[in-house]
Formats: sequence, C-alpha cells, structure tokens
Amino acid sequence: MAATIRDIRDRTGLSLATISKYLNGGNVLPQNRELIEKAIDELHYEVNELARGLVTNKTKTIGVLVYDIECLFVGNMLHYLGRELHKHGYGMLISDSSNDEEMEAKNLQFLLSRKVDGIIVFAVSLNGTFLEPAKKANVPVVLIDRAFQDEEYDCVEIDNRTAAFRAVTKLVENNHRRIAVIASDIEYTGMERVKGYSDAVKQTGVQIPEYYRKFGRHSFELGYENMKALLQLPEPPTGVILGNYDTMLGGIMALNESGLSCPEDISLIGFDDLLMSKVIRPKLWLLVQPMQEMCIKAIEMLLKRINGGNEESPQKISYAASLREGNSIQKL
Repeated sequence: MAATIRDIRDRTGLSLATISKYLNGGNVLPQNRELIEKAIDELHYEVNELARGLVTNKTKTIGVLVYDIECLFVGNMLHYLGRELHKHGYGMLISDSSNDEEMEAKNLQFLLSRKVDGIIVFAVSLNGTFLEPAKKANVPVVLIDRAFQDEEYDCVEIDNRTAAFRAVTKLVENNHRRIAVIASDIEYTGMERVKGYSDAVKQTGVQIPEYYRKFGRHSFELGYENMKALLQLPEPPTGVILGNYDTMLGGIMALNESGLSCPEDISLIGFDDLLMSKVIRPKLWLLVQPMQEMCIKAIEMLLKRINGGNEESPQKISYAASLREGNSIQKL
C-alpha cells in the first residue's frame, strides 16, 4: 500500500500543516525538512509533482534550448546541467534549434507552453529579441556560452577573446609567424575568438595573409575542408588555431590524410579537453573551458531567479579558459 502524508506525520511527529507546506515548496525549519526527507525516503513516499504544480505554479522542470545537439561541447554541457538539476530536484526538457533562428523562436514557445520554471539558453541568435515571450511570461532565462550586446539576461561564458589571444601568443613565443585560424565568423563564441586572434596578430606585429583566415560555422566539415586547403598552399602555415572542438577534429582528420605530421610539419592548438582529445597523439595544446563550473553557476543563477531573486540586475559571469600543455607545438 502506498505511503500517505499521514504516514509521514506518524513517522516524524510533525503536523500535517508543516508536512504539506514542505511538499508544496514552502519554507520549513531545517531540522523539520531533514525529518520529512528522511521519512519520504524510508517510506518510499511518491510526491505527486502534477498536484504540487497546481498549488505552487511550479513544474520542477527546466527548459534547455540548444543551438545544435550534435555539437560535442553541447552534449557535455547537457550532461553537467542534468546532474546539477537532479541535485535540486528538477528535470530537464531539451529542445534543439539545429542552428536555425526561426526554429529557435518556435522552440522557445514550445518550452513556454510546457510551463517550464526557467530556461537555459545556448543561443543561435546574436541578440535577445526572440526571448521577449519568456520575459513577458516572467520565466527566468540564463544564457550559457553566449552573450547578447544588450546584456538583458544572466549569462555564463568564458573569455573567448582572451583565450584566442593566448593561443596566438603561445605560437609566437615558439617563433611561429605563419599562423592560420579556422573558426566561426557567424556564431558568438567564434566571433569573439576571431577578435582575440586579430588582437594578438596586431599586438605581436605578425603579418598574416587573408588566406590564412578560414571562416564559416563551427563544424567538423569546417575544420576538415579548410585544413586541406591550408596544407595545399605553396607556403602553408606553420601553426593553426582550431576554433572549437568539432572543428579541431575535422582539422586533425585532414592532417592525418595528408601524410604530414604534427608538430614536425605543422603545429596545432585547439579548444576543449573532451573525450577524443584524450586519445589524439601527439597530446594537443588546448584551451580548456571549465564546463562543470559554468553549468553549476548557471543553475545557481537560474534557481535564484525562480525563487524570487528578480530584483537584481542581470549578471555576466566570464570564466578564464585554462591553457593545457601538450606536445603539438614545435619551437622553430
């Protein structure tokens, strides 16, 4: 026979009013919360989330809007978000925009129709206009890996511009002057990384021809096709910065097919210490994002908004990427 709220009362000695308040998301004394949660666990009491939602107007569900679920970085971030949300008793509803702004706007409406309590956004769009319906519905939003110029929303990202700057200077320190970049010039993170690349080129005084700058949307194909093109130049670069993880894998595939070697023929530096980067040889120099920290902070910010912290101005949290040492850069 299923346990009832009266069984919890008998087990804890607390009033039905206190237990009901806890079950409906209200504040109770810490010692009472501990007693109730222990009794729920021991009695295998099943909380009726649907009924609770009708009372509290909360569904304990967070919407996650992603720009491309096939992106390996996004997949890892979803893993960390799911784990962190579970700790707080929330579920996750994911909607993939497939790098399409129109689909992104429709997916937002879908999440709002499901009465999610808040939304984590990995945005396709470069501005926040499409999020107006969430604002009107008073549904909190936190951006990850993206920021908008108006900064009307809480945001967690890395300092992409400085990260790319460090990649260039690392190559310059090893006497490289022919430094190419393969990166996105149409997505926020890529655009920031391209700016950092340009900043470093200007500051170091290195003369870079335009054909060393290969742009598009970050993808395996972007890395593969453009690395092939760079290697076929009469004077190929001695070092290449690969603008994100998927792009990096494509670039390495093209290099492997060419018969050339890293770092003997060309030096590489990429982004993100994900699964495949651990088995690639030589060990790559990488700019590594603190993905778990970013997800924990994003959930912390979102839950604060959900629980009534709407008075504060939006926050922008920017983490530094760490530079992981490898063997993929040769000193010239």
